[in-house]
Amino acid sequence: MESVTTPPITELRKTALNAVHRRLGAKMVNFGGWDMPVEYPASGGLVAEHRAVRSSVGVFDVSHMGDIRIRSGPTHGGALAAVQHVSMNDASKLAIGQAHYSAMLYPEGTFVDDVIVHRLGEDDYLLVINAGTREKDVNWVRENTKGFDCVVQDLSDAYTQLAIQGPCAQELLQKLTDANLAVIKNYWFTHGAVCGLKNTLIARTGYTGEDGFEIYVPSDAATSEMVWNKVMEAGAEFGIIPCGLGARNTLRLESKMALYGHEISDKINVWEAGLDRYCKMEKGDFIGHAALERAKVAGVTRALVGLEMVDRGIARDEYCCCNESGEVIGVVTSGSPSPTLCKNIALAYVPPTMTALGTPIYVQIRTQKCKAQVVATPFYKRPKKTVAPQAAANV
Repeated sequence: MESVTTPPITELRKTALNAVHRRLGAKMVNFGGWDMPVEYPASGGLVAEHRAVRSSVGVFDVSHMGDIRIRSGPTHGGALAAVQHVSMNDASKLAIGQAHYSAMLYPEGTFVDDVIVHRLGEDDYLLVINAGTREKDVNWVRENTKGFDCVVQDLSDAYTQLAIQGPCAQELLQKLTDANLAVIKNYWFTHGAVCGLKNTLIARTGYTGEDGFEIYVPSDAATSEMVWNKVMEAGAEFGIIPCGLGARNTLRLESKMALYGHEISDKINVWEAGLDRYCKMEKGDFIGHAALERAKVAGVTRALVGLEMVDRGIARDEYCCCNESGEVIGVVTSGSPSPTLCKNIALAYVPPTMTALGTPIYVQIRTQKCKAQVVATPFYKRPKKTVAPQAAANV
């Protein structure tokens, strides 16, 4: 979901925790126009951060993400109608306190952005959007909901958003909140006191492929630093470390979670991206619906696959993919060493005829064509929680 599209602005934006990251010695980069930590060398860097999330817990500052609230106007139902119009999933199926993955599409059926839609109330929704597309997304929503009886609010600067991710995330966060986290299912949320801050949004969501929570607290520096410090203190017994956007990228890649500007963009449609399970054509008309109907009849000319390198070498973003004859047949969208699997992996668009598992694909790495093969995705699935024998006997 995260966007790395960097807008042409001269002064980088900063989250409320920017000073904290710098005190921790983070390596800072321009990420979508924001001054963000890519890794924390003092804690071991990207690989250590990645492995902490897979094995225990890590915390990310993701306050650069945007938030759009769409709530009812004088006529009840206007907010739902607006959300249904601008997004491809079926928001009418959401219960209050539930969230789902969706996307906003152009009329061509390609991506404005992917979003997480939360149903806050009877006719009240929160859309969490990407950092590098914030202004574009807000403007798109405002423009395309003008005909609906709803109120659109840009709340992007109202929150500091922390992602507490990993197998120990629940145990850690439970020490800081009065909400019963055990009853919150994946992609559900609640409100409760966190670090003494009442009515805090606590969502069981994330962008790592692990269990975890995202919390939304007031965005002033004092409050944000207080919460960050308390999370770090509560996580000390689990070996928590701060995590940057580098680890967030390798974690989401292993889990085959789309990245805007890479697996999805304004040039790629829903069917090509393989996100059809989130696109509810049967719900009725929405922006992009007609184009997607036509595209489905025409069939796709490319499909997204997982690659595992056979030869030495790393398939980096935008490297060309070739067939055995050396003809260019596709492109790598994301690629990296996998800290979990200890293999070099990638996602790539290739012709539908070359998507079968085991199909050889050759990646152009500098002057060499390095062999890879198509493998099943996601590359990593988190283990299912096991029930202790005594606990199972009591069920």
